[in-house]
Amino acid sequence: MMILPLNLFLKHLLKYEIHKEAYKILEAYYKPGEFNEGRQKMVWMPENANLILNPTSGAPGFSVENVFCLPGVPSILKSMLGGLTNSIVGGEPILSLTISLRTVESEIANSLTKVQNDNLDVEIGSYPFFQAGKLGVSIVIRSEDQSKIDNCNSQILKFVNEKKIEVVDR
Repeated sequence: MMILPLNLFLKHLLKYEIHKEAYKILEAYYKPGEFNEGRQKMVWMPENANLILNPTSGAPGFSVENVFCLPGVPSILKSMLGGLTNSIVGGEPILSLTISLRTVESEIANSLTKVQNDNLDVEIGSYPFFQAGKLGVSIVIRSEDQSKIDNCNSQILKFVNEKKIEVVDR
């Protein structure tokens, strides 16, 4: 398996071209002679991409439909988010509940898989931890619907009690 940055992944799906407005922005940003071939690569974007202005370092990000390509440098990213307030459409909040257990994943894997298979519209994840010299697993249940979280919680606590697994506070 290979993990690609989103921008490289998009290059395989979309037609890329020099974004004229991005070119003008960076050409004006750099001193004469500094907007070299390497920096000009920053203006290659998908056809019909919408620019996301960058008040910190000049190089704009872009969006295509509901995909946003932004820099990985936290301070630069933060400076660009203000320009997206009307672009990112939110949905229902994702609610979550965490159950931490003093066990190992292999002990609960089959039971947890059954709960997940019976509740395909709920996201259930298990995350090992090591605390105070002991192993444990945190189960995180996520959904937009609290009643679905509560239902999964009941199913999980049922098998936890049957297996006599300790629930721990984290």
